Amino acid sequence: MQGEGHTVKQTIHRYRNFRYALILQGIAVGAVSGAIVVFFRYLLMYAEKLLSLILSYGSNHMWMIPVWFVFLIGAAFAVLMLLKWEPFISGSGIPQVEGEMMGEIRPCWWRVIIAKMAGGLIAIGSGLSLGREGPSIQLGAMAGKGVASLTQRTRTEEKLLITCGASAGLSAAFNAPIAGVLFSLEEVHKHFSPELLLSTMASSITADFISRNVFGLQPVFDFQIHNMMPLTTYGHVIIFGLIIGVMGVLYLKAISKTQDLYDKISSQLGRLLVPFLLAGILGFIYPYALGGGHSLVETLTANHMAVGALIVLLVIKFGYSMISFGSGAPGGIFLPLLVIGAVIGSIYYHTVGLMTGSLNGLLDNFIILGMAGYFAAIVRAPITGVILISEMTGGFSHLLTLSLVSLIAYIIPDMLNMPPVYDQLLHRLLVKLKLKKQTSLSGEKVLVEGIVFHGSHAEGLKVSEIDWPKTCLLVSLLRGEAEFVPRGDTTFLAGDKIVILCDEAVQGKLRKVLSEMCETIKLEIR
Repeated sequence: MQGEGHTVKQTIHRYRNFRYALILQGIAVGAVSGAIVVFFRYLLMYAEKLLSLILSYGSNHMWMIPVWFVFLIGAAFAVLMLLKWEPFISGSGIPQVEGEMMGEIRPCWWRVIIAKMAGGLIAIGSGLSLGREGPSIQLGAMAGKGVASLTQRTRTEEKLLITCGASAGLSAAFNAPIAGVLFSLEEVHKHFSPELLLSTMASSITADFISRNVFGLQPVFDFQIHNMMPLTTYGHVIIFGLIIGVMGVLYLKAISKTQDLYDKISSQLGRLLVPFLLAGILGFIYPYALGGGHSLVETLTANHMAVGALIVLLVIKFGYSMISFGSGAPGGIFLPLLVIGAVIGSIYYHTVGLMTGSLNGLLDNFIILGMAGYFAAIVRAPITGVILISEMTGGFSHLLTLSLVSLIAYIIPDMLNMPPVYDQLLHRLLVKLKLKKQTSLSGEKVLVEGIVFHGSHAEGLKVSEIDWPKTCLLVSLLRGEAEFVPRGDTTFLAGDKIVILCDEAVQGKLRKVLSEMCETIKLEIR
């Protein structure tokens, strides 16, 4: 007990002093994470160029086609070996980061970095419809964990640096520093505090600086949107928001069903061969479906595709994205879903154009509306989506329409009780690993922060009236500028910031209590 008491005291003491060094730590993590992700992005850029050359050469030299399929089989086998060596690199990587933040999984940071970079490069470079952002976030998070490990930080500090790394990863992947901060707070850490905001900003800006020094100052999608949408077209924005919301529900259902179908294939190599062999077939007959689809968005803005061709593109790109991600190959869904949203926006614009000319000149507007709306419907991080699309296109003059379509698209799947995609993927991951049944205490102590929202269940309750998980101890309550140690008869007020010390193994249960009691607004029926 004496040793444990020393550990608790040390954890609290280091936490209070660490907050003053968080900005410097954020810069360090941003530099390391940014360098790793920029290197990954640089390799992917050349891999995609090489893929284009191979497919072009194979179209004119038939002998190259069987050689390419042999290579794809070998690539699938290489990814299989990497997955066996480090299973936590499968799929996007974002659910794995969230699982670590909940204290459910503890991957080896350096193995994940090596295997994820190699596996992602092979999978995306071979043409699978996967994105670089999920791997980039996981690479950045593991780089943050590596910095924490090498500098011997506590688990609480480690998780703060993982959040900084995740922020830096998205920032370097898309040249989107503000979106990197918002995503890490909204989706990864699921909590906001001034200290965390400052550290993630420092990390994200540092990574963005490194990225821009390598890839230049141009936004990721290099097209300018000059026309503002007239107020008379906002009815179309509302209708389109409803459509994109329904399409988001379809996406969430499809990704779950696809993974269920893959689970019926007992051989992991067999699951990987499906998308890799399809990459070979599509590469020679329909190359638009390959890769994340970055160049495809700029093709859409050129306005060279008819409605029929766009529908075919949507069906094939949607289906191949499901097949690629469902296989478990390392790669994200972030960029492909943005591209699918852009295709849906383009289809809506051209369909309305067949009946009326009221939307003439607004193609690019509907492309970015589709991207932001689809992101909001699927990921359920609408603020991140709006800022991300604004940063990726280099302009913030369309915030009103982007916000409107994102709000409507968010509501549709939420009303149908569809879980956000990363929550869905995390739940599936934990069930597969049978970690939900894990009840042993690890001995590692972590500090968890929470805020009592206005109108929440906890407002007006005493500390003792809330059913806290075992091994939890409220160590601090910040009310305005005053900080004190709460007692059992301390009454919570709206705006109170609480700090709770708990065993890492019960962190998931604690976050659930905080979500239900402190962050969920109670409804009073009169």
